Amino acid sequence: MNILMVLTSHSDLGDTGEKTGLWLEELAAPYYVFKDAGASVTLASPAGGQPPIDPNSDTEDMASDDTRRFKADTEAQTALANTLKLSDIDGSQFDAVFYPGGHGPLWDLAEDSHSISLIESMVAAGKPTALVCHAPGVLKHARDTNGQPLVAGKRVAGFSDTEEATVGLADVVPFSLEQMLVEKGADYSRGPDWQAHVVRHGNLVTGQNPASSAEAARAALQLVA
Repeated sequence: MNILMVLTSHSDLGDTGEKTGLWLEELAAPYYVFKDAGASVTLASPAGGQPPIDPNSDTEDMASDDTRRFKADTEAQTALANTLKLSDIDGSQFDAVFYPGGHGPLWDLAEDSHSISLIESMVAAGKPTALVCHAPGVLKHARDTNGQPLVAGKRVAGFSDTEEATVGLADVVPFSLEQMLVEKGADYSRGPDWQAHVVRHGNLVTGQNPASSAEAARAALQLVA
């Protein structure tokens, strides 16, 4: 079982002068869901190499068993420091793809042609495609085989406007994830702020927030099985 995890390479939080990137929990928790199930996990990013980690996700207050395990895991750290370039990835070699969030993907992966093609090909092949928190934003330009927005008519979750307002970044992000999904014709689904909420429509799995990371990964695994 081969799982691809696609990470952001974007580190600048708009024009704030602050840094962003991937959210560590959203990488670590799914990573071990996959690894502990015996899967081979490959990490890729647009730029390759070491992707940026949102500093707000790498604090003791935000630490979890999974993030501590990940940071102490030599194999995981080596893989993270040496992510493959997304342009070199052949989606046909993987059984599923998982996109962790963090704000970074809203800037780079949402507009990345290789990411868009990868998602479209995975979905067209009936392979599980899972995205959590801000990562559903990378579905912005993806289309189905009929040329329609990929999310149109599908039940999809993602980081909510109220959660974005709570973290004070509603005016910083390049677009509202929730509003984008609705505008593309998705049946946007949400649970209470900060509580795990994962939905599946066919082989498309989406989670609302960091708390949804492990559950989204388990849902993707069940689809592979």
